[in-house]
Amino acid sequence: MRGLSGKVFLVTGSSHGIGRAMAERLIAEGAKVLVHGLDQAEVDATCRELGPATRGASGDLADPATAQALVDATVAAFGRIDGLVNNAGIYPRGVIGETTAAFFDHMFAVNTRAPLLCAEAAIRAFRAQGSAGAIVTVGSLNAWCGLSNLTVYSMSKGALMTMTRNLADALGPERIRVNQLNVGWTFTANEDATQQREGRKPGWETQVPLRHAPTGRIMQPAEIAAHTAFWLSEESAPVSGQIYEVEQFPVVGRLG
Repeated sequence: MRGLSGKVFLVTGSSHGIGRAMAERLIAEGAKVLVHGLDQAEVDATCRELGPATRGASGDLADPATAQALVDATVAAFGRIDGLVNNAGIYPRGVIGETTAAFFDHMFAVNTRAPLLCAEAAIRAFRAQGSAGAIVTVGSLNAWCGLSNLTVYSMSKGALMTMTRNLADALGPERIRVNQLNVGWTFTANEDATQQREGRKPGWETQVPLRHAPTGRIMQPAEIAAHTAFWLSEESAPVSGQIYEVEQFPVVGRLG
Protein backbone atom coordinates (compact mmCIF):
# COMPACT_ATOMS: atom_id res chain seq x y z
CA MET A 1 0.00 0.00 0.00
CA ARG A 2 1.06 3.58 -0.66
CA GLY A 3 -0.12 5.23 2.55
CA LEU A 4 -3.41 6.32 1.01
CA SER A 5 -5.57 4.71 3.69
CA GLY A 6 -7.91 7.28 5.21
CA LYS A 7 -6.95 9.97 2.70
CA VAL A 8 -9.68 11.94 0.94
CA PHE A 9 -9.58 12.75 -2.76
CA LEU A 10 -11.73 14.61 -5.25
CA VAL A 11 -11.57 13.04 -8.70
CA THR A 12 -13.31 15.08 -11.37
CA GLY A 13 -15.00 13.16 -14.16
CA SER A 14 -15.04 9.97 -12.10
CA SER A 15 -18.53 8.65 -12.76
CA HIS A 16 -17.21 6.74 -15.79
CA GLY A 17 -14.12 5.99 -17.89
CA ILE A 18 -10.59 6.65 -16.67
CA GLY A 19 -11.82 8.70 -13.73
CA ARG A 20 -13.95 5.85 -12.46
CA ALA A 21 -10.95 3.51 -12.66
CA MET A 22 -9.00 6.06 -10.63
CA ALA A 23 -11.72 6.15 -7.99
CA GLU A 24 -11.79 2.35 -7.85
CA ARG A 25 -8.01 2.17 -7.39
CA LEU A 26 -7.93 4.82 -4.67
CA ILE A 27 -10.76 3.11 -2.78
CA ALA A 28 -8.95 -0.24 -3.08
CA GLU A 29 -5.98 1.40 -1.38
CA GLY A 30 -8.11 2.61 1.52
CA ALA A 31 -8.95 6.14 0.41
CA LYS A 32 -12.27 7.98 0.31
CA VAL A 33 -13.39 9.61 -2.92
CA LEU A 34 -15.79 12.34 -3.96
CA VAL A 35 -17.16 11.06 -7.26
CA HIS A 36 -18.02 13.76 -9.79
CA GLY A 37 -19.83 13.71 -13.11
CA LEU A 38 -22.21 15.73 -15.23
CA ASP A 39 -25.21 13.49 -14.61
CA GLN A 40 -26.38 13.06 -11.02
CA ALA A 41 -28.04 9.72 -11.75
CA GLU A 42 -24.79 8.33 -13.14
CA VAL A 43 -22.88 9.71 -10.15
CA ASP A 44 -25.34 8.09 -7.74
CA ALA A 45 -25.09 4.74 -9.56
CA THR A 46 -21.30 4.86 -9.46
CA CYS A 47 -21.31 5.61 -5.73
CA ARG A 48 -23.65 2.68 -5.08
CA GLU A 49 -21.37 0.37 -7.04
CA LEU A 50 -18.12 1.60 -5.48
CA GLY A 51 -19.46 1.49 -1.93
CA PRO A 52 -19.47 3.46 1.31
CA ALA A 53 -16.07 5.12 0.78
CA THR A 54 -17.66 7.41 -1.80
CA ARG A 55 -19.89 10.43 -1.91
CA GLY A 56 -21.10 12.08 -5.09
CA ALA A 57 -21.66 15.48 -6.62
CA SER A 58 -22.59 16.57 -10.11
CA GLY A 59 -21.78 19.78 -11.92
CA ASP A 60 -20.72 21.25 -15.23
CA LEU A 61 -17.09 22.35 -15.07
CA ALA A 62 -17.78 24.87 -17.83
CA ASP A 63 -19.47 26.82 -15.03
CA PRO A 64 -16.72 28.57 -13.01
CA ALA A 65 -18.64 28.08 -9.77
CA THR A 66 -18.50 24.28 -10.02
CA ALA A 67 -14.85 23.99 -8.98
CA GLN A 68 -15.35 25.53 -5.55
CA ALA A 69 -18.63 23.66 -5.11
CA LEU A 70 -16.90 20.30 -5.65
CA VAL A 71 -14.13 21.01 -3.16
CA ASP A 72 -16.71 22.25 -0.65
CA ALA A 73 -18.74 19.06 -1.22
CA THR A 74 -15.65 16.94 -0.57
CA VAL A 75 -14.88 18.68 2.72
CA ALA A 76 -18.54 18.58 3.77
CA ALA A 77 -18.74 14.84 3.06
CA PHE A 78 -15.48 13.72 4.63
CA GLY A 79 -14.27 16.56 6.84
CA ARG A 80 -11.15 17.30 4.80
CA ILE A 81 -9.45 16.95 1.41
CA ASP A 82 -5.97 15.53 0.86
CA GLY A 83 -5.73 15.56 -2.90
CA LEU A 84 -7.29 16.48 -6.20
CA VAL A 85 -7.27 14.66 -9.52
CA ASN A 86 -8.07 17.01 -12.39
CA ASN A 87 -9.30 14.27 -14.69
CA ALA A 88 -12.43 15.64 -16.38
CA GLY A 89 -12.04 16.84 -19.93
CA ILE A 90 -13.60 16.92 -23.38
CA TYR A 91 -12.07 16.13 -26.75
CA PRO A 92 -14.37 17.07 -29.63
CA ARG A 93 -12.80 16.99 -33.07
CA GLY A 94 -12.26 20.14 -35.10
CA VAL A 95 -11.14 21.18 -38.58
CA ILE A 96 -8.33 23.66 -39.16
CA GLY A 97 -9.81 26.78 -40.70
CA GLU A 98 -13.23 26.21 -39.17
CA THR A 99 -12.63 26.96 -35.47
CA THR A 100 -15.31 29.11 -33.92
CA ALA A 101 -14.89 31.29 -30.85
CA ALA A 102 -17.61 29.32 -29.07
CA PHE A 103 -15.84 26.00 -29.77
CA PHE A 104 -12.51 27.38 -28.55
CA ASP A 105 -13.95 29.00 -25.44
CA HIS A 106 -15.87 25.91 -24.36
CA MET A 107 -12.82 23.66 -24.81
CA PHE A 108 -10.64 25.94 -22.74
CA ALA A 109 -13.34 26.47 -20.11
CA VAL A 110 -13.55 22.73 -19.39
CA ASN A 111 -10.02 21.53 -20.16
CA THR A 112 -7.91 24.45 -18.92
CA ARG A 113 -9.80 26.95 -16.79
CA ALA A 114 -11.62 24.33 -14.72
CA PRO A 115 -8.43 22.48 -13.66
CA LEU A 116 -6.93 25.76 -12.50
CA LEU A 117 -10.05 26.75 -10.57
CA CYS A 118 -10.30 23.27 -9.01
CA ALA A 119 -6.62 23.44 -8.05
CA GLU A 120 -7.05 26.88 -6.49
CA ALA A 121 -10.10 25.72 -4.52
CA ALA A 122 -8.17 22.67 -3.29
CA ILE A 123 -5.17 24.83 -2.38
CA ARG A 124 -7.38 27.08 -0.27
CA ALA A 125 -8.70 23.99 1.51
CA PHE A 126 -5.20 22.61 2.12
CA ARG A 127 -4.17 25.95 3.61
CA ALA A 128 -7.28 26.14 5.79
CA GLN A 129 -6.47 22.65 7.14
CA GLY A 130 -2.80 23.56 7.62
CA SER A 131 -1.88 20.44 5.68
CA ALA A 132 0.15 19.25 2.76
CA GLY A 133 -1.69 18.22 -0.41
CA ALA A 134 -1.26 16.58 -3.79
CA ILE A 135 -2.72 17.59 -7.14
CA VAL A 136 -2.52 15.36 -10.20
CA THR A 137 -3.72 16.79 -13.50
CA VAL A 138 -4.51 14.56 -16.46
CA GLY A 139 -2.99 15.95 -19.62
CA SER A 140 -2.39 14.34 -22.98
CA LEU A 141 0.46 13.47 -25.31
CA ASN A 142 -1.35 15.72 -27.77
CA ALA A 143 -0.09 18.63 -25.67
CA TRP A 144 3.24 18.40 -27.50
CA CYS A 145 1.70 18.85 -30.96
CA GLY A 146 -1.47 16.85 -31.61
CA LEU A 147 -3.35 15.82 -34.70
CA SER A 148 -4.83 18.23 -37.20
CA ASN A 149 -8.36 17.53 -35.97
CA LEU A 150 -7.35 18.11 -32.34
CA THR A 151 -5.67 21.52 -32.58
CA VAL A 152 -7.73 23.31 -29.94
CA TYR A 153 -7.79 20.26 -27.68
CA SER A 154 -4.01 20.01 -27.93
CA MET A 155 -3.64 23.70 -27.08
CA SER A 156 -5.86 23.27 -24.03
CA LYS A 157 -3.70 20.42 -22.76
CA GLY A 158 -0.45 22.22 -23.58
CA ALA A 159 -1.49 25.07 -21.29
CA LEU A 160 -1.87 22.59 -18.42
CA MET A 161 1.84 21.79 -18.55
CA THR A 162 2.68 25.42 -17.83
CA MET A 163 0.05 25.50 -15.09
CA THR A 164 1.49 22.39 -13.45
CA ARG A 165 5.05 23.68 -13.39
CA ASN A 166 3.98 27.15 -12.28
CA LEU A 167 1.86 25.91 -9.37
CA ALA A 168 4.49 23.40 -8.27
CA ASP A 169 7.17 26.07 -8.24
CA ALA A 170 5.01 28.42 -6.20
CA LEU A 171 3.60 25.87 -3.76
CA GLY A 172 6.61 23.68 -2.99
CA PRO A 173 7.44 25.43 0.30
CA GLU A 174 3.89 24.70 1.48
CA ARG A 175 4.35 20.97 0.79
CA ILE A 176 1.66 21.06 -1.88
CA ARG A 177 2.81 18.92 -4.78
CA VAL A 178 1.50 19.36 -8.33
CA ASN A 179 2.25 16.86 -11.09
CA GLN A 180 0.76 15.96 -14.45
CA LEU A 181 0.14 12.73 -16.34
CA ASN A 182 0.34 13.17 -20.10
CA VAL A 183 -1.75 10.16 -20.99
CA GLY A 184 -1.46 8.31 -24.28
CA TRP A 185 -4.09 6.36 -26.18
CA THR A 186 -6.41 4.69 -23.65
CA PHE A 187 -9.53 2.60 -24.11
CA THR A 188 -12.82 3.96 -22.74
CA ALA A 189 -16.43 3.62 -23.81
CA ASN A 190 -16.31 7.13 -25.27
CA GLU A 191 -13.12 6.41 -27.20
CA ASP A 192 -14.58 3.14 -28.46
CA ALA A 193 -17.66 4.97 -29.75
CA THR A 194 -15.53 7.64 -31.39
CA GLN A 195 -13.29 5.11 -33.15
CA GLN A 196 -16.24 3.04 -34.36
CA ARG A 197 -17.87 6.17 -35.75
CA GLU A 198 -14.64 6.78 -37.64
CA GLY A 199 -14.75 3.31 -39.20
CA ARG A 200 -12.93 0.93 -36.86
CA LYS A 201 -14.56 -2.41 -36.07
CA PRO A 202 -15.34 -3.74 -32.56
CA GLY A 203 -12.22 -5.11 -30.93
CA TRP A 204 -9.98 -2.58 -32.68
CA GLU A 205 -8.32 -1.70 -29.35
CA THR A 206 -6.44 -5.02 -29.28
CA GLN A 207 -5.43 -4.92 -32.95
CA VAL A 208 -3.48 -1.69 -33.12
CA PRO A 209 -0.47 -1.34 -35.45
CA LEU A 210 2.77 -1.76 -33.49
CA ARG A 211 3.91 1.66 -34.64
CA HIS A 212 1.10 3.20 -32.59
CA ALA A 213 1.14 0.72 -29.69
CA PRO A 214 4.20 -1.52 -29.29
CA THR A 215 2.17 -4.05 -27.30
CA GLY A 216 -0.41 -4.29 -30.07
CA ARG A 217 -3.11 -2.84 -27.82
CA ILE A 218 -3.88 0.53 -26.32
CA MET A 219 -3.82 1.15 -22.58
CA GLN A 220 -6.63 0.42 -20.17
CA PRO A 221 -8.07 2.83 -17.56
CA ALA A 222 -6.83 0.67 -14.68
CA GLU A 223 -3.26 1.15 -15.91
CA ILE A 224 -3.65 4.92 -15.83
CA ALA A 225 -5.22 4.66 -12.38
CA ALA A 226 -2.14 2.90 -11.01
CA HIS A 227 0.04 5.85 -12.00
CA THR A 228 -2.45 8.26 -10.45
CA ALA A 229 -2.29 6.48 -7.11
CA PHE A 230 1.51 6.68 -7.15
CA TRP A 231 1.61 10.41 -7.86
CA LEU A 232 -0.97 11.16 -5.15
CA SER A 233 0.95 9.11 -2.60
CA GLU A 234 4.00 9.83 -0.49
CA GLU A 235 5.87 7.23 -2.56
CA SER A 236 6.37 9.91 -5.20
CA ALA A 237 7.25 12.67 -2.69
CA PRO A 238 8.92 15.12 -2.64
CA VAL A 239 8.82 15.21 -6.45
CA SER A 240 6.70 18.02 -7.88
CA GLY A 241 6.28 19.97 -11.09
CA GLN A 242 6.78 16.92 -13.29
CA ILE A 243 5.10 16.06 -16.59
CA TYR A 244 5.02 12.28 -16.62
CA GLU A 245 4.40 10.58 -19.96
CA VAL A 246 2.06 7.62 -19.49
CA GLU A 247 2.77 5.98 -22.82
CA GLN A 248 4.21 2.78 -24.29
CA PHE A 249 7.04 4.46 -26.18
CA PRO A 250 9.45 7.37 -25.78
CA VAL A 251 7.81 10.61 -26.82
CA VAL A 252 10.98 12.51 -27.71
CA GLY A 253 13.51 11.22 -30.20
CA ARG A 254 11.50 8.28 -31.46
CA LEU A 255 12.75 7.04 -34.83
CA GLY A 256 11.54 4.55 -37.41
